[in-house]
Amino acid sequence: MHIMLTDQDPLALRAGIRRRCLEARESLSSAEHALLSARIEQNLAVELRQYQPGRLAFCWPYRGEFDARPLVTQLLAQGWQACLPVVGDTPGPMFFRDWHPTTPMYADRHGIQTPAEGEEVDPDILLLPFNAIDACGYRLGYGAGYFDRTLAVMAPRPRVIGVGFGVGVVASVYPQAHDIPVNCRVTETGICHF
Repeated sequence: MHIMLTDQDPLALRAGIRRRCLEARESLSSAEHALLSARIEQNLAVELRQYQPGRLAFCWPYRGEFDARPLVTQLLAQGWQACLPVVGDTPGPMFFRDWHPTTPMYADRHGIQTPAEGEEVDPDILLLPFNAIDACGYRLGYGAGYFDRTLAVMAPRPRVIGVGFGVGVVASVYPQAHDIPVNCRVTETGICHF
């Protein structure tokens, strides 16, 4: 998918890209979604093999996103630890809590499952879903800026792997000054390092 440059407002362009890519993902049939997800999982496993087991952050699947839980559960058996982001009560950065398949969960204000309790932890690698991602590694989520605010204050910053479906790959997302690119993109078609 290529977006033509116009005199249009970049925020309006970004909103249109987000909407089109989200609609494309949500329109995948169950069979297509399962097939593409299996390929994403294979490619993601290949990418993660190059790292020593550490703490891996991932996101609970939302609106047809890739579901990393089966792969993360396998990685737990290989010595990895896993954590999930938690949206706090203020619009500032998120924090992370450890996750295991038996972790007590609750639905946050966005309806996304989140660990109900636990200490704050720092991930080594973050699997970051995208609605759209461009040729330079800039991504579009849902527009609230949670991950950009969070990554901006993390020191050291984890390695960030954008994970999602190829229908979300675009030429440009018209990045803004506050946007932070991912280090790597994984889709069903392969792995791209930036």
